[in-house]
Amino acid sequence: MAFVIPQPPVAAADVTGHIAEGRIWLDVNGETRQDGNVNQLIWSLPEVIAHLSGLFELRPGDLIFTDTPAGVGAVQRGDVMEGGVEGLGLIRLKVT
Repeated sequence: MAFVIPQPPVAAADVTGHIAEGRIWLDVNGETRQDGNVNQLIWSLPEVIAHLSGLFELRPGDLIFTDTPAGVGAVQRGDVMEGGVEGLGLIRLKVT
């Protein structure tokens, strides 16, 4: 199983500001699986990025996966996932 990952929209923090509040969600085949708010994360996004960038080089287009809110579940070949963070845009991928 593989994911077809398009180039996600890239937004520099100096343009968007540090996202501390806003919806974060994931739909699978049009059905909402996860829906929460960035302010519910244990560590803020700047803290996560700072920690990870101390371990290895982060590059444009890298995806960072954080903790898992309610609704986690398996995906299958052919599933289409769409998600996003309010203010940053959407990402859409298909499991192949």
